[in-house]
Amino acid sequence: MFDVIEKLLVLQDRDRRIAQMREELARIGPQRALLKTQAAVAQATLDAAKQSVMRLESERKKLELEVEAKKQLIERYANQQFQTRKNEEYRALSHEIETCQAGIATIEDQEIEIMEQSELAQKQVKAAVQTLAETNRLAEEELRGLAGAELNLQNDLAQLESNRAELASAVDAGVRSRYERLFKSKGGKVVVGVEHGACGGCHMRVPAQSLVLCRAAEEIVTCENCARILYFASGMDLTLGD
Repeated sequence: MFDVIEKLLVLQDRDRRIAQMREELARIGPQRALLKTQAAVAQATLDAAKQSVMRLESERKKLELEVEAKKQLIERYANQQFQTRKNEEYRALSHEIETCQAGIATIEDQEIEIMEQSELAQKQVKAAVQTLAETNRLAEEELRGLAGAELNLQNDLAQLESNRAELASAVDAGVRSRYERLFKSKGGKVVVGVEHGACGGCHMRVPAQSLVLCRAAEEIVTCENCARILYFASGMDLTLGD
């Protein structure tokens, strides 16, 4: 195989591995953020459930005060009844007492409803506590795993990058510049083989003259369609496919 092609293939393999590791490292940040978001959502759900319990308890106490106030009114109206000698005033006070008693009955119905809501809210708090604990446990485990994976990737990437410059410098500057431009635009698939007379990158047929040059392996040959660098190795089939 043409010496320059061999060097380019080695460089391309190194660059692909470097690009893959960088992509894996780039995914760790969003994964870490997602885990933290899930924990934050679980915490917010628990906080909201606790707030609901507190609100219901506040409403219940407010109703208790209203009941107590109406009971005091009933007692006052009853005392006024005891003191009055006027039938009309007695009946008016009886009406006020009945109104207060009806109000108490309504409030007691509201208290029962609030108690039921409070019981449900307490269950929601209990469930939210369990969910938060489990979410935090899993998040901590996965965060530790991500931290370990991140460290390993960083170490592996550093090793791959350590002599990348040396590999690149072994390639002619002009060819290397063309290769690096193509690497950015072609997704890392730059140096490709020829199979059945077609480019291994875009799969378009390669002109006969270019096939001859590939077999000769004496100069850089590029695909006329996609500009990728072509090569032929033993075992490849240069004949045109059907």
